[in-house]
Amino acid sequence: MAVWLLGLPVIVVAVILGRLAARRGHRAGYLMAGVSVLVLAAAVVLLATAAGPAGAAVGAGAAKSAVAAAAATSAGGNSAALIGAAIAVAGSTIGAGIAVAYVGAAALAVMSERPELFGRAMVIVGLAEGIAIYGLIVGIILIGKA
Repeated sequence: MAVWLLGLPVIVVAVILGRLAARRGHRAGYLMAGVSVLVLAAAVVLLATAAGPAGAAVGAGAAKSAVAAAAATSAGGNSAALIGAAIAVAGSTIGAGIAVAYVGAAALAVMSERPELFGRAMVIVGLAEGIAIYGLIVGIILIGKA
């Protein structure tokens, strides 16, 4: 819970900076990339802060019981599975967004010339959206294993 309370201001600042970047014009892409790097750095710091006690428990495992070391190891495995799920969902969603952007634009161009191809064009757009669903399924499987 504390991680969310620490991360919430970072998310709010990133959204505000993103809005400001969108109003700037042609340099908005560079500003958005910079904001993305800052949010990534903040997320890594928060992750390291949240996983700090688990890492300390592993380091002090020789002095403590084996049960504490096993609990810390399983906590590390859980975080790795959750990070993997987040990467799977985020990557597939970004890929699907890019695919739908190109395929959707081409489908609209085709439908403006030949309206009878609506069904075929929507099937192709649906296939592009399927990428995101595959990533979501992989994320659910990884969360189930955590």
